[in-house]
Amino acid sequence: MKILAYKTYDEMSAAAAACTVEQVRQKPGSLLCFPSGDSPVGVFNSLINYANTGKVDLSQCYFIGLDEWVGMGRNDEGSCTWSLYESFFNKLDIAADHIRFFDARAANLDDSCKAIDDFIREKGPLDIMMVGIGMNGHIGLNEPGTDFNLYSHHAPLAPMTMSVGQKYFKQQTLLTEGITLGLKHLREAKTPILIASGSKKAGIVKQALEGPVTNQLPASIFQTLDSAFVFLDEGAASELNHFS
Repeated sequence: MKILAYKTYDEMSAAAAACTVEQVRQKPGSLLCFPSGDSPVGVFNSLINYANTGKVDLSQCYFIGLDEWVGMGRNDEGSCTWSLYESFFNKLDIAADHIRFFDARAANLDDSCKAIDDFIREKGPLDIMMVGIGMNGHIGLNEPGTDFNLYSHHAPLAPMTMSVGQKYFKQQTLLTEGITLGLKHLREAKTPILIASGSKKAGIVKQALEGPVTNQLPASIFQTLDSAFVFLDEGAASELNHFS
């Protein structure tokens, strides 16, 4: 694990985007996984700029959405899929069959998990799996207590996630379960990436990167990943004892 801290969110985002661009230049057909939410927006803006100025070609890449609220899909404003299209995919020319998300409205969610796992086996392994970190240490929707050896799965959401998740919706929305790539996917990715910004994340970042490795704090798995990169801004890194 290599921890890299930058003065601003924009600098951090640009660095994470540059890491992604370098991977795509080495392997044009890379399999990439991105999170939704606020944290990666700066990364997406940088990648879109790279693509629009001809500095990288993302059209041959394959993309997988990290997770989704069970019961929601692309047309549900506030869903993970909707967010990724709004902030990233709608601004690029990428073929529909190069983009894959969980069907979180499926009658059989286990089948939806299997479809994503099969896609990763077919196109993978994951070249980059980028994740944020929740206030309870979750990554994706791998909540505290999740087995490090799980692939895609669905599970109940932690109360904190149900509460914090409301920020993505214009009105109170019932969130009970998530479907997500698993921590074993992260372990098997060529380059796992964690991004975090803001002083509000400083405490949980410190616990994850300098505390005990435990599935009660899923992001602590990064301490076991030799090829991982952690991109932080000054606020998120402010409580760390050291970084390289």
